[in-house]
Amino acid sequence: MDMGGPERGRPVGRRRVVAGLLAGTAVLAAVGALLILVPGMVVDHDLAGASVAAQDRLTAVNDVRTTLLQAVGGMVVLFGAYATWRQLRVSQEGLRVSQEGHVTDRFSTAVDQLGSDKLETRIGGLHALWRIAEHSARDRDAVLSIQAAYLRTHLPWPPTEGPAPAADVPINDIAPLEVRAPDAQVALTGLGVLLLHPREQTWLNLSVTDLRRADCDGLWLNDVNLDRSCMEAAGLYHANLTQASLVSANLRHADLTTAILRRTRCALTDLRGANLVQADLRDSDFTEADLREANLRKTDASGAVFHDADLRLADLRGADLTTADLRGARLTGALTSEHTRWPPAFDPAAAGVVPTTDPGPEPPPLLQPPGITTQHPPLRSLP
Repeated sequence: MDMGGPERGRPVGRRRVVAGLLAGTAVLAAVGALLILVPGMVVDHDLAGASVAAQDRLTAVNDVRTTLLQAVGGMVVLFGAYATWRQLRVSQEGLRVSQEGHVTDRFSTAVDQLGSDKLETRIGGLHALWRIAEHSARDRDAVLSIQAAYLRTHLPWPPTEGPAPAADVPINDIAPLEVRAPDAQVALTGLGVLLLHPREQTWLNLSVTDLRRADCDGLWLNDVNLDRSCMEAAGLYHANLTQASLVSANLRHADLTTAILRRTRCALTDLRGANLVQADLRDSDFTEADLREANLRKTDASGAVFHDADLRLADLRGADLTTADLRGARLTGALTSEHTRWPPAFDPAAAGVVPTTDPGPEPPPLLQPPGITTQHPPLRSLP
């Protein structure tokens, strides 16, 4: 066993102390020389051999010495300020490293909690990730990816195993997502709130996911891939689905009142019985979409593409279809009013629409606090 370590370290410490004392002594000596010798040399240089009274020379020397003292004092102040700034930078860097380590630990713990068998532990882990993403922009994309993967793996469509209702269960017999899978609802809500923030990744994958009766009211789901997902009877009141992809998705009976679907891909989407009152559908693609019995009152669908879409029995009263593409669209039995705006040269009478009175102002939406529990009547358009 080596017992000489401390003894060997002491001479090194003594040498450092001695070196520091010698350096300090040298600095004091230099300052002393500067204040004692230099003022007289400066005065003699300026006099250039001229004869002056001793009192006048002493006054001039003291004036130079005062100026030098002020200069030395200023340098000391500047050096102190620099040292303080440098120490502050070092402290800030240390604090940043410490905070990053703390966030990493919290992140790892939260991810581990997602694999727990206990529901409350998984919910706690999802809330922890949500909080991390709110305060750490660099971790936000990672948290979004984790939330999306959590939803895809826990809610596959069609359901494969576990307590999830089978794909053929009537929607009125299915409990809201927040009841049957509260952890998934937390992940979905967190994702829809975090997407309010700027992010680097521009596309998020939630395709082929079971989101029946999910609560998405007011959430931001812009640039989200929801292709072939089942969102039957989901609440999407005032949700932002700008540039999202809903190709071949099931949105039957979904509440999309005042939702924003600008430049959204809804080709082949099933929207039978969906509520799209006052929704923003500008420049969206509804090619071959099924919109039978859908409520599109007062919706803004200018620039939308309804090529070969099925709009039979839909409510189009007050809808703005001024620049919409209605080529091949089926409109037999669709309700219209004097406020429905059609593309130029379009003949609604030949399309088989049913003119009727306008319903007037829309009533305020009635949101149901306990969840999406509306009982939906059977669709006449179902096989």
